[in-house]
Amino acid sequence: MTKRTKIILATVASIVALAGIGGCSMTQKENNKQDKKVASSKKDIKDENEAIKQKQLAYLKEHEQEIIDYVKAQNPKVESVQIDWEETQWSDGGLTNPEYYINVFGRINNIEDSGWGVDIPINDDKSIDMEGMFMLHGPTIGGDPIA
Repeated sequence: MTKRTKIILATVASIVALAGIGGCSMTQKENNKQDKKVASSKKDIKDENEAIKQKQLAYLKEHEQEIIDYVKAQNPKVESVQIDWEETQWSDGGLTNPEYYINVFGRINNIEDSGWGVDIPINDDKSIDMEGMFMLHGPTIGGDPIA
């Protein structure tokens, strides 16, 4: 092979190699853009969900008296109800029930080791179903039902 042919082949090989690297670089840039879009989209959904939860919590606080009255109605020995808003949780119904709930917890009669929990359904439109509020077990003191 002549010197000139070797130079031409080396030049062509260099151009092909650079084009390949450039192509990989472009593909990586596109992947990075897609990753950023997905991350941004997930963040937007998370922010939206948090905003919905804050609205739901505000709604419950506006209807606090309904929750208090409901808990009091469970046992005549319940004189006062304290709600622990910091313990409020959002959950689904589990494997057998696809509904979503807000779980509200608190104490009764200002007794430290007392407790109760109320589940309040969330409608498909993310509104709160106060009429569907229920309690799996009555208020307790020291983990035992009030007699």
